[in-house]
Amino acid sequence: MPQLNNNQHVRQLANLELLARQVVEGFITGLHQSPFHGFSVEFAEHRLYNNGESVKNIDWKLLARTDKLFVKQFEEETNLRCYLLLDTSSSMNFPAEGINKLQFSVYAIASLMYLFKKQRDAFGLCLFSDKMDWMSPARSTSAHLFYLYAALERIYNNPKQNATNISTVLHHLAGEIHQRSMVIIFSDMLENSLNPQKTQELFAAIQHLKYKKHEVVIFNVTSKQKELDFNFDNRPHHFVDIETGEEVRVHPNKIRDSYIASLKEYRHQLELKCAQYHIDIVDADIEQGYNSILNEYMIKRNRMI
Repeated sequence: MPQLNNNQHVRQLANLELLARQVVEGFITGLHQSPFHGFSVEFAEHRLYNNGESVKNIDWKLLARTDKLFVKQFEEETNLRCYLLLDTSSSMNFPAEGINKLQFSVYAIASLMYLFKKQRDAFGLCLFSDKMDWMSPARSTSAHLFYLYAALERIYNNPKQNATNISTVLHHLAGEIHQRSMVIIFSDMLENSLNPQKTQELFAAIQHLKYKKHEVVIFNVTSKQKELDFNFDNRPHHFVDIETGEEVRVHPNKIRDSYIASLKEYRHQLELKCAQYHIDIVDADIEQGYNSILNEYMIKRNRMI
């Protein structure tokens, strides 16, 4: 199965289900081939047998192949409840060429949903910018999966031009979900980078989620080449803030060192705060594939169940 981190290949796969299936099946194949056995790679239709329960649903053929007892898992069984939050603000439309942060996040979320469905985990979707724009319930059915794929396709084809207010959104979410869940956030987290007050508001909102016993994972979506390494041609560039419209003309070489130092300090503080509140924050570079995202989810999931 080819890795889907080639931008041209990804753009040709307009059907989210097709791409998600290829990503997830490639990921599962990698688990089978890996010497790391921390995950049950038979999660598609089975779960491990628990001592004392009925033997009527044991898969005896799988026992012959694996020497382990698995029981067939049915559609109504749900192991975990997950909510996926997608930042649809204007800054997610960067860069203008190739796959941008929003498109990458849509593909990543579609792949996670496909994985959730195979594991019988319930999943919901939240689209936000400066407010909660749209939110679905968490379910585990095939019909629900395709319903959410349609929502993702709409935002993919019609990106918004809004600012971000992630703190307000997380407070709203904490008041809406009443069962212990995993909350997975896809955002570039740029709203807070130059505003310490907004950073404090963000972590107050995350504390609200943690108080409600939810687990939080942040996928910090970035273009490492452009946003972190500031890798631009050695000539004057005209930069425009996508959210505010503010413009500046500057030579990248003259500000690269100070820009990188400032961004590193912000990211360091973000990581320290996340560690303090036991939040997983993961770099999601849009130039890379999706396997690292699926892997991080599996690690977090195994800790929770």
